[in-house]
Amino acid sequence: MKIQLESLNLHAAERLLCEQALLKSGSIVEAAKVLGITRHALKRRIIKHRIEWPRPGSTDSGE
Repeated sequence: MKIQLESLNLHAAERLLCEQALLKSGSIVEAAKVLGITRHALKRRIIKHRIEWPRPGSTDSGE
């Protein structure tokens, strides 16, 4: 998958990568594997970037 960044802002890039991995994988565990980080590290980034997970309307817990 190719991701195009709008700027060289690392904060925005990290958020985009986390969001894309979560959307593609469907769970925190699988998204963390795709990103090469631990589940706990991804959860910290979800909180840091205020990413809504699971997505509103989803019945899955995301883990």
